[in-house]
Amino acid sequence: MLTKDLEQQQTLEPLQRPADPQVLEYLYQKSTSPASTVVPFAALLAAVCILSFSAIFTRLSEVELTASATIFNRFWIASLALGGWSGFQQFRQPRTVTVPSSKSLQMRDLAWFLCLGILIYGRAGSWAWSLTQTSVANSNLLHNMTPLFATLGGWLFLGHRFNRQFLLGMGLAITGVLIIGIGDCQVGSSGLIGDGAALLSAVFYAANFLVIEKLRVKFSTQTIMLSSCVVTGLLTVPIVLLGGNQLFPTSITVWLAVIALGVISQGVGQSLLAYCLKQFTSGFVSVFMLMEPLITAILAWRIFAEQLNWLNWIAFFIVLSGLYLATISKGSTKSSSMH
Repeated sequence: MLTKDLEQQQTLEPLQRPADPQVLEYLYQKSTSPASTVVPFAALLAAVCILSFSAIFTRLSEVELTASATIFNRFWIASLALGGWSGFQQFRQPRTVTVPSSKSLQMRDLAWFLCLGILIYGRAGSWAWSLTQTSVANSNLLHNMTPLFATLGGWLFLGHRFNRQFLLGMGLAITGVLIIGIGDCQVGSSGLIGDGAALLSAVFYAANFLVIEKLRVKFSTQTIMLSSCVVTGLLTVPIVLLGGNQLFPTSITVWLAVIALGVISQGVGQSLLAYCLKQFTSGFVSVFMLMEPLITAILAWRIFAEQLNWLNWIAFFIVLSGLYLATISKGSTKSSSMH
């Protein structure tokens, strides 16, 4: 409930901001203070840890389901979980007098939600398919090459500005990502095709961050996540049915995997990311998400016995170095990147 109250306060703040320059300066200094980023940063760290299990859950699901069927189950389960949580919160809240809101839903908002659903399916679909063609560690690392595209998109479309330290950190992190692909040149075309699909998912992921960041100006995390899950689930149904593939799991293990994907990865992990995009830029969030492949690679090593060679460890070290530089730079928060 504390997180929700903070989010509502942040959402209403632009509409209630006074015109007094002294008050504006005070609010700016308050928004850039370290204390104001503690909760969003903790949420971002929790999101990384949670989403590190997504590749593991997806791989377990694809033991008996296709990539499209995995996505379908992930999002209908997430829709039920988010819808149930929303209903529970509405039931707990005391009834108050409704104040007319200036945030009325417009046609362009619906277009943005539809666009978000398409991007989410493109991201999840290309990534889930890549996991059938290459290793979990490589797929997840290339899937998280999002900062390059998110930073470029934020600069072009959202007016973000990044200092040299942030760009250096991003460059180091992306270099670490590129190193991981060198080993795949020795294992044939299958690994390279899987890496290409994972890289394509990074493009979709970057666009996903940018659209959510735009929607967060007007809508709450709960509204964005529930709407996007419903849209993505509906888009996936005809694709699965036309392919004639199995729609639902039959084993308990796969049921648990898709439930974990829907409730934990999508419902909790992605919602935390959406919440963070109110405070941090999409470029910084995408760079910080490069910690996820390191955790996933260790999990895959322990669960699936996937070997990590010396190139993997060099790449991981470079990614962590770049992540550190980007985190301590002044290009992470919106107030410091937009003037």
